[in-house]
Amino acid sequence: MKSSRSRWLAALAAVSLLIGCATVPFTNRSQLLFTSEEQEAALGAEVYQHVLAEEPVVRDARISDPVRDVGRRIAAVSDRPDYEWEFNVIDEPETANAAVLPGGKVMVYTGLYPIARDTAGLAAVLAHEVGHAIARHGGERMSQGSLMQMLGMGLAVAFSGAAPETQQGVMAAFGLGAQYGVMLPFSRSQESEADHIGMILMAKAGYDPQAALELWERFEAQGGTGGPPEFMSTHPSYGTRQAQIRGWLPEARQYLPDASRAPVQKLPGVK
Repeated sequence: MKSSRSRWLAALAAVSLLIGCATVPFTNRSQLLFTSEEQEAALGAEVYQHVLAEEPVVRDARISDPVRDVGRRIAAVSDRPDYEWEFNVIDEPETANAAVLPGGKVMVYTGLYPIARDTAGLAAVLAHEVGHAIARHGGERMSQGSLMQMLGMGLAVAFSGAAPETQQGVMAAFGLGAQYGVMLPFSRSQESEADHIGMILMAKAGYDPQAALELWERFEAQGGTGGPPEFMSTHPSYGTRQAQIRGWLPEARQYLPDASRAPVQKLPGVK
């Protein structure tokens, strides 16, 4: 057992040398990452091509152009010209969502249009997704998953000589602690950070960040009060999210230009 523990500790020490330090734009939060941006972008591009091949991508420019136009405005103020930004629309009217992959690949589902309503609401969504991308949240999640796996392996080695019921209890407690004490809170903090960064980006692009608050009020009205408690969720509750956005509004509005505001237009199919 001592030999196994020594090998595990040596492996953990070797991996720790590969961890990179970075700072999140705008929030200045320090982060530790196992992966390089090049690795993240390559993985993101691979998954993106798979999604485009499998999902019903909208080809009608009348529907997809608003996403691409607003997306380009947001990407232009993200200070990441090295990212190969792409914005596509997936024809799924029942899915009110958007997603981003590392390296700047963004997908919006048509079910989001009735809730976003106009290009300002769309800007709030796209700026949030761009915020995830430039903060490298995908790389952080991969790194955290790897770290939790290594810690779990370490616990298994440390208790390998214990009774089976003790081993099972320790690993079950570790799994619950990792899920509810680390992974879910970290996911919620990333969502909040993407909201924060997104409000700044949409303001820099000429959209009033008040639209972000109005967007989440509409989401709440659409979704009601159901769902799991916040501590069991990957996202902040509606109340938490709206309170945070109200707190960030004064800061975000400082980035809003006095002139050259972005035009606000209704989205296709929205009355």
